Amino acid sequence: MARVAVENIGREYPNAPGHLLRGAEDLLPPRALHPAFFGSYDWHSSVHQHWLLVRLLRLGLAGTEADAARAALTATVTRPNLEVEAAFLRERPSFERTYGWAWLLKLGDELAAGADADSRAWTSALAPAVDAVRDLWLAHLPRATYPIRAGTHANSAFGLALAFDHARASGDTAFEQALATHTLAWFAADRHYPAHLEPGGDDFLSGALMEAALLTRLLDAAAFDTWFSSFLPDAPVAIVEPAIVADRSDPKGAHLDGLNWSRAWCWNRIADALADGDRSAACRRAATAHIDAAKPHLFSGEYAADHWVSSFALLALTD
Repeated sequence: MARVAVENIGREYPNAPGHLLRGAEDLLPPRALHPAFFGSYDWHSSVHQHWLLVRLLRLGLAGTEADAARAALTATVTRPNLEVEAAFLRERPSFERTYGWAWLLKLGDELAAGADADSRAWTSALAPAVDAVRDLWLAHLPRATYPIRAGTHANSAFGLALAFDHARASGDTAFEQALATHTLAWFAADRHYPAHLEPGGDDFLSGALMEAALLTRLLDAAAFDTWFSSFLPDAPVAIVEPAIVADRSDPKGAHLDGLNWSRAWCWNRIADALADGDRSAACRRAATAHIDAAKPHLFSGEYAADHWVSSFALLALTD
């Protein structure tokens, strides 16, 4: 994982820029636009491949790639680079909303959890971008009337979950309260979620399971058990059994490998939260089935998947 991530965050092309061109001045190479997060095909993938390297280092799992990982992070996570990234975010408030925002906060949390000098330096460097994302979230929430339940980047529950983790980890009670208010308003009354309609052909998140994983962050065990019993009284085969991936060379088809990893991540979190032992065990079995199905294809040799999927594998295996 570390070796591939080091290659990814330093690889400028192919690149899928995600910003609106307002004029010819926006036609710049990725490295000029994003001096920190220019690699790994697109901005958000670069951010979460950075997170993967930081997490592997913090857990002592980077092995022989530890020095290369530190060198790669030291080259990109600098104060000047992140000031450029923060300015780009503030100037374009819909850019990477809310998926890329969520991963940047996740990266910040991982850095803040480190105890070594590198982690402290990188945390300080990332601070302008973290502050920008927090401000963008607080500006966005009052204007967001409805949640987005798609199984792709715009999924509201994913963004809220990682933002909520950040607010709690950083002791930001105002941010936490704003996120909690919207989460409960949007999702607390959901019943009989149509999970039998999942997955879509390009999903890498489960709308049903991501919503449930988000609610584990806000409800105590008894309240969550009651809510989940009404939300998903009978988990359909469609989300209990792993998704089938027909073509890993196709960027959208490869999303389904990520779906298997992200479902496992969610199933395990739901299992931890459920008070009912039988239901918890069933969730754990579903998680294991998804990991078993996904693991043989973690490094497919297809850049469409290899530039990002390992981040979700690491979530499933360690988060």
